[in-house]
Amino acid sequence: MSPFTGSAARTSRWEHLRVDLTDTVATVTLARPDKLNALTFGAYADLRDLLAELSRERSVRALVLAGEGRGFCSGGDVDEIIGATLAMDTAQLLDFNRMTGQTVRAIRECPFPVIAAVHGVAAGAGAVLALAADFRIADPTARFVFLFTRVGLSGGDMGAAYLLPRVVGLGHATRLLMLGEAVRAPEAERIGLISELTEEGRADEAAQALARRLADGPALAYAQTKALLTAELDMPLAASVELDASTQALLMNGEDYAEFHAAFTQKRPPKWRGR
Repeated sequence: MSPFTGSAARTSRWEHLRVDLTDTVATVTLARPDKLNALTFGAYADLRDLLAELSRERSVRALVLAGEGRGFCSGGDVDEIIGATLAMDTAQLLDFNRMTGQTVRAIRECPFPVIAAVHGVAAGAGAVLALAADFRIADPTARFVFLFTRVGLSGGDMGAAYLLPRVVGLGHATRLLMLGEAVRAPEAERIGLISELTEEGRADEAAQALARRLADGPALAYAQTKALLTAELDMPLAASVELDASTQALLMNGEDYAEFHAAFTQKRPPKWRGR
């Protein structure tokens, strides 16, 4: 995501999210615990716009996405979204579905790692938000449910049919998206859906520790690695190795590459500047 996407000042208050900025780590909490953090129209838009603002500012080096209360996110609010969409015409429905997809793209395209800290349910759109993250840290209570077919819709919602096969393979993705069955933490770890399984109640702590590790590292190298992982999913090998070569040549002119050599020579830890 380009930093040159607009010139508006940072939004001072987010209505549908709780945002904490500590040094270079952002923690974004879905905060409707009485509704299992069900998403509203505003919550989708706020998350999309927040990621754009943070990308533009380049002040954040890692972001943790978490859910307050008993679970991560139960998906779209049945009353506020599903009920409302029944009264929309096709053009309005297309606008809404494009907007939810823009939220997923914002997670994938922002220049910093996103870590989903998952406990309890991650269902529907909540499962896809976690899927779009670069890392999924989960405790034993976590369960992922891609339940779109269970409400009469395609399992390929918000990019799920693109992302999930690339994370767990086509066979597992077909089962999860077609049947909409819950995948609990042990199986999710086995099939590669989660990056780390923690002790119960420790997912947020582990996600913060990983975010701090990433934020203290070579931010530009991480940003380019994330960009290449997304861009090269659909590239032939020849295009991929050419893009890798161009990226490495640019980074070899950067301050962090020179800093590594200086630190190695002086037998000290590198002081990464993200440049």
